[in-house]
Amino acid sequence: MPSTREADPPPAEILPPNLTAEIERLFTLQGRQAEPLRRTTAAQRIRKLRRLRAALMAHRPALHAALHADFRKPPEEVDLTEIGPVLIELRHAIAHLPAWMRPKKVRTPFYLIGTSAEVRYEPKGRGLILAPWNYPVNLTLGPLVGAVAAGCPVILKPSEHCPHTGRLLKELLATVFPESEVAVIEGDRRVAQALLRRPFDHIYFTGGTAVGRLVMQAAAEHLASVTLELGGKSPVIVDETADVEDAAEKIAFGKFSNAGQTCIAPDHVFVHESRHDAFVQALTAQIRAFYGADAGARAASPGYARIVNDHHFARLRACYDEALAAGATPFPGAAHRAGDRFIDPVVLTGVPPDVRLMREEIFGPLLPVIPFRHLDEAVRRINEGGRPLTLYVFSRKRDNVAYVLDRTTAGSTCVNDTLLPFIHPELPFGGAGPSGIGRAHGYRTFLAFSNERAVLRQRLRRTPLKRFYPPYTRTTRRLIAALLKLLGA
Repeated sequence: MPSTREADPPPAEILPPNLTAEIERLFTLQGRQAEPLRRTTAAQRIRKLRRLRAALMAHRPALHAALHADFRKPPEEVDLTEIGPVLIELRHAIAHLPAWMRPKKVRTPFYLIGTSAEVRYEPKGRGLILAPWNYPVNLTLGPLVGAVAAGCPVILKPSEHCPHTGRLLKELLATVFPESEVAVIEGDRRVAQALLRRPFDHIYFTGGTAVGRLVMQAAAEHLASVTLELGGKSPVIVDETADVEDAAEKIAFGKFSNAGQTCIAPDHVFVHESRHDAFVQALTAQIRAFYGADAGARAASPGYARIVNDHHFARLRACYDEALAAGATPFPGAAHRAGDRFIDPVVLTGVPPDVRLMREEIFGPLLPVIPFRHLDEAVRRINEGGRPLTLYVFSRKRDNVAYVLDRTTAGSTCVNDTLLPFIHPELPFGGAGPSGIGRAHGYRTFLAFSNERAVLRQRLRRTPLKRFYPPYTRTTRRLIAALLKLLGA
């Protein structure tokens, strides 16, 4: 399922010579620093993470201002969805990094008697983080925590669609790290293309599917590993047993925070036909309670963000107009203001399955609600749409939840709430198939930037395995046959 966070990229473009030289300088500089960083201890890395945490808190008012300037993100949302998740990552890494870095002993199978084995964790080397615009602090600094924990130097490229935040992040990180360890390069897609031509050891990309394919192609040129968080449509099921008021409140928060520009936001809702009208009514009431009684009040609400740029505003407006022309009904109504890129939070019923709202990731404050009669109908529709990044289920019936889990695949699933798997540091975060590759958060981000090195030590000079060496005699063949029989038992 295509993602709409990024438009399809044009062919590679040429960078000005000064920018090309700067990229090459930083890449070379970090290459020289990779070996010293490889030898840093857990205590040294923890000190860096603590300095990052202190700098993040010190820059909190400036981050509020920068994100408001970029797309009027409310300061409360900045705290909850940008700064807070990074603090969770930092807290978790600081607490667990010594254990993560410690070599892990593994058990010895009977046929390798006399040996011992362990897994050691060493930095992969130079990392590249290509960050998106929708959560420019969270999805830039979150991956950075794992890279620093793993001992990798990193170049970060923030999104050009949030210039105020990107500039501030560059200033913030410069107070914590030398550019030989962490460097920020601002710029448009040409900068990203130029960076991708360098042989980084690991690339962490968050964004749209179209660009994700190009990132993977570029990584393949150098056989670099990748983490790709690509998004897609994240459906919701509200069954006949669900608490409609509770579901409406949680879905409204998950959907309309950041004006719907969230990779794991509920994209559309399948609701049991017996609860459909009550759910739409509750969801409409929740929009009014959160943001204001009418469109004017919602437009004036300090708690509601804006669409990031004119391109995405026009795309959402076109999707909305197409759905209405095809017979959809909006609740509580809808208003759009191109001047400040305001789109009213809206619930849509009667949305035909062939319109763009149902074919593409919405990534905005438009929420289709689709009735179903039998649970297998909703499951079938979800499976036809590809593997979602996140799937939400609201139900008080365990058998229904089990039915959905057993018959669908998703990067993550949340039962009776929204968004929460993202901020659980012990849960792996990532997509399935087209919605992403690799896992992140906590230990998984540390692993993404680490090489798991297998080490085996042989203690015996006259190992029993020597009996299997050539020449292959009749006795050797009997021993091999006996071993295979034992292994196959």
